Amino acid sequence: MCDDTTEDENERYLAKIGRREFSVGAGAVAAALVTGCGVPAPGRPPAAAAPPGPEPAPTPTPPATEPKSEPAATTDLELTQRKVTITTPDGKAEGFFVTPKEGKHPGVIVWPDVAGLREAFEKMATGLARDGYAVLVVNPYYRSSALPILKDFAEWRTEEGKAKIAPMREALTPEAITKDGAAFVKWLDEQPEVETARKLATTGYCMGGPFTFRTAAAAPKRVGVIGSFHGGGLVTKEPSSPHKLFAKMKAAALICIAHNDDEREPDAKTKLKDAAAAAKLPVEIEVYPAQHGWCAIDSPVYDEAQAERAHRRLLALLQEHL
Repeated sequence: MCDDTTEDENERYLAKIGRREFSVGAGAVAAALVTGCGVPAPGRPPAAAAPPGPEPAPTPTPPATEPKSEPAATTDLELTQRKVTITTPDGKAEGFFVTPKEGKHPGVIVWPDVAGLREAFEKMATGLARDGYAVLVVNPYYRSSALPILKDFAEWRTEEGKAKIAPMREALTPEAITKDGAAFVKWLDEQPEVETARKLATTGYCMGGPFTFRTAAAAPKRVGVIGSFHGGGLVTKEPSSPHKLFAKMKAAALICIAHNDDEREPDAKTKLKDAAAAAKLPVEIEVYPAQHGWCAIDSPVYDEAQAERAHRRLLALLQEHL
């Protein structure tokens, strides 16, 4: 996940290709901030953004159930948003809730990456809300600090930022996240904007990737889709390893893996696939030609084309299973 190893890899990658080549230009940043991980216009193919040098071949695992078509983004919905507070067994968690203004919509819980809930994830949630979902982004560090935690991902990359976050992460035990996931599901179901006749989804980035598994296992009757984007620690030797939770879930899964994470743990995708198959759950697993962290719009390795591609796959899964 977002640790010193991945940061060192990303630094070497950026140095190799040159920051100017890979950085998002001003216009692209503005668009990303408006749409989040947006979807390209119908008919526009995703650009291939493979890393330089010898390209590690992506190792796609065909989805158990392939959607017949990929939905286009909805961009004309009027939205409403608010800062919220959710009661959990361990205290009061802050969140950002954004939803179409009219009607009821399926709920989505978003677990941010190591830098926590910040403007970038509010913008990404807004993009998903425009696709027709009621989206809650949570502050996973509420046990340690109220918002704001960090203003952007760049702040986490400083020595001060890492020192600030390190003790906060220690509080995010499997037991704590399981309790939080159940509380966030309950809160969403109580909101008038959420269509409770349809299942919920949860997505997670980097550190948040495994939290989607724990949320789905905590509320199997309500969570119908999980989406992990460059999630870290999905397969471990611990009894509570996320991949072992498929047996407790009733959700379809989208697992998008960064190519450098796959190089470090090439067997993880196979173990994930086998665990999902044993639980008879549909799963789509693919190694993307992008660096760890490529979906977060304020990450130095943000890859717009591959982020759009991953988002498009998420929309297809949401449309099929919620």
